[in-house]
Amino acid sequence: MARDHGAAVKDDRQYEELRKQGASKEKAARIANAGRRASARGGAAPPYEDWSRDDLYRQARRLDVEGRSSMRKSELIAALRGR
Repeated sequence: MARDHGAAVKDDRQYEELRKQGASKEKAARIANAGRRASARGGAAPPYEDWSRDDLYRQARRLDVEGRSSMRKSELIAALRGR
């Protein structure tokens, strides 16, 4: 039976397992509190090939990719994947 770590930790069993694996208290609490939904959130974006050149440019600007203004679509994709 997992020990009760108080209201600050939502999943005591997961917290204890992470601590046994060497995770810090802070990291174990953060992961245990994220819940099962956290891993289901990723992967919703379409592949870069389906994005328009303008959308790729905006993403490159957000990530501060140098030389983005003169890049073609294929070059923007390569630059974004190289990060």
